[in-house]
Amino acid sequence: MSGFGEGPLGTKLHQSATAVKYPKPTRVKNKTSAQVQITAEQIVREAKERQEETYKAPKQKIQDAEELAEYRLKKRKEFEDLIRRVYWNEAVWVKYAKWEESQKDFPRARSVWERALDHNYRSHSLWLKYAEMEMSHKFVNHARNVWDRAVKLLPRVDQFWYKYIHMEEMMGQIQNARMIFERWMNWEPDHNGWNAYIKMETRYKEWDRVRKIYERYVQCHPSVKAWVRWAKFEMSQREVAKAREVYELAVESVEREVDADALYVKFAQFEELCKEPERARAIYKYALDNLPKEKAQAVYQNFMTFEKQYGNEAGIDDAVLGKKRVEYEDEVRKDPTNYDAWFDYTRLEENAGEIEKAREVYERAIANVPPATAKQFWRRYIYLWINYALFEELEAGDLERAREVYRECLKLIPHKVFSFSKIWVMASEFEIRQKRLDAARKILGLAIGLAPKDKIFKVYIDMEMQLGNVDRCRTLYQKHLEIAPHNCFTWEKFAELENSLGETERARAIFEIAIARPVLDMPEVLWKAYVDFEIGEGERARARDLYERLLDRTQHVKVWMSYAQFEAAPMASKARAVYERALLSLKEMQPDAKEERVMLLEAWKAFEESVGSSEEVLAKVEKKLPRRVKRKRPIYTEDGTPAGQEEYYDYIFPEEQGAVPNLKILEAAHRWKKQKLEQEGGEGE
Repeated sequence: MSGFGEGPLGTKLHQSATAVKYPKPTRVKNKTSAQVQITAEQIVREAKERQEETYKAPKQKIQDAEELAEYRLKKRKEFEDLIRRVYWNEAVWVKYAKWEESQKDFPRARSVWERALDHNYRSHSLWLKYAEMEMSHKFVNHARNVWDRAVKLLPRVDQFWYKYIHMEEMMGQIQNARMIFERWMNWEPDHNGWNAYIKMETRYKEWDRVRKIYERYVQCHPSVKAWVRWAKFEMSQREVAKAREVYELAVESVEREVDADALYVKFAQFEELCKEPERARAIYKYALDNLPKEKAQAVYQNFMTFEKQYGNEAGIDDAVLGKKRVEYEDEVRKDPTNYDAWFDYTRLEENAGEIEKAREVYERAIANVPPATAKQFWRRYIYLWINYALFEELEAGDLERAREVYRECLKLIPHKVFSFSKIWVMASEFEIRQKRLDAARKILGLAIGLAPKDKIFKVYIDMEMQLGNVDRCRTLYQKHLEIAPHNCFTWEKFAELENSLGETERARAIFEIAIARPVLDMPEVLWKAYVDFEIGEGERARARDLYERLLDRTQHVKVWMSYAQFEAAPMASKARAVYERALLSLKEMQPDAKEERVMLLEAWKAFEESVGSSEEVLAKVEKKLPRRVKRKRPIYTEDGTPAGQEEYYDYIFPEEQGAVPNLKILEAAHRWKKQKLEQEGGEGE
């Protein structure tokens, strides 16, 4: 090496070594993404498409026993190594066992299966494939051993029992198959297991055994399905009496089961098939009487079909009635507060004439009290009580029960929150119909104490008036006015009572007290009644004084018009004076009430025409009438912004015409437009 350094070659190597320059790291100038993106998935897919065909090992041909032994040793080692790694993989065990089976080495194959079951004896497929290997090579005893162990360890796997029994039956070992079935039945399998046992005995026509199996079957599974299968078997043997006995036992056994309705239908169809329609009808009716209504839908449907085929008109009506019962039961079950459905249901039972059933439905209906204490929720509900009471009185004829219905209803209503006058009145009228006046008075008195309403006072007073108890009527009126002193109707009726008894001064005093009240609900009605009372008594001066007193309180246009009509009867001049006063009062006191003034002037004009006044007087009134004009005014939204304009009619009275600017110009424009329209109409003609 030292020689290289001194010679020319060494000098060149040294120069080349010193002249080497390592490349600098490249810098990416454009960092934007490429237009075409290549994903990892695409790279893998293209690599798979372009790869060459997979390498296949050449087939190995075994020439002698030594090579075969070497091959088997190699395969077993591979399988054993694989099992050590993935012993939990069931497929590896199966593949190993099947390879040993292919080599006809059955002891080794059994060993593999047994080792696999040691790891996972709960695997169904391992047991099945193990037994199939033994059966396929006709190792019967080995197969029996496998099946026997399988059904002992996993008795709830039905497939093991089916396979085991099928193997014994195929070999003609019927007694063995029967013994296996008996072992299986001790575990109480489902319907299919029992049915398979029955089918096997049926194939060999062991009828007594079949019946015994059915007896055990219905005890293990007391369901409609099991009983019907037994009855159908008896029918297939033409044992009608035994089939009927089976159905009767079934009714006693599954009467309270969920699907009891299906049993009744099957029983009735059996009787129908045996040409016993009366028995079938009795079964249907028994089912409808004993089953809950919500579970009897199928029974009603089949009963309808049966009656249409075998029944008369009455039977069909009963079937339809039953169907409607089921529909109503379904509605009230979904919504117990659906009072309309309860009304229809009770009406149905009433029309059917079923007193006890109707009473039962009423009791169920009134038990559904509205959940909220608000009157709007009680309005429909309270009519259930009313209908119930009327039903007991009129349809059932049980007066004591009707009285009890009224009593319970009145206890239920929260009178401190709200009450129903109708119930109080109906309860009292019921007692009156039974000629128990004291009881009726007691009910109405209690109503006044708990819920003093106008209707109750009115009914109570009318009752006492019909009985001629005037003092009681006066007491009731006084009580009513103490409770509701603002009620003008009560004041008026009280005064009418006194007037009808000839107590004019008492009636006048009542009216005076009434109009002196500071608060009244309808004072105009009360004043009118007072005026009519004085006019009826011929006291026109008093009536005129009442009008003047009323005008001191109010300047309403209707009061003026009524006053003018009152004065018009004896003398037109007095009425005309009232109209003039009214017009002046409205003009001064209510200058914006133009429509009221127009109403007054039209009434004045009608009055002058009715009394036959002269044309001069009529013209004087007509001159006071205003002219109606159409105008526009702005419309504003809620936030104050303008939203356009609307048209309205205004009245211009003669005394206001000078104050309206440019009125003459407007009148001239109006005449010009009218004239133009007339000319256009003439040209069109």
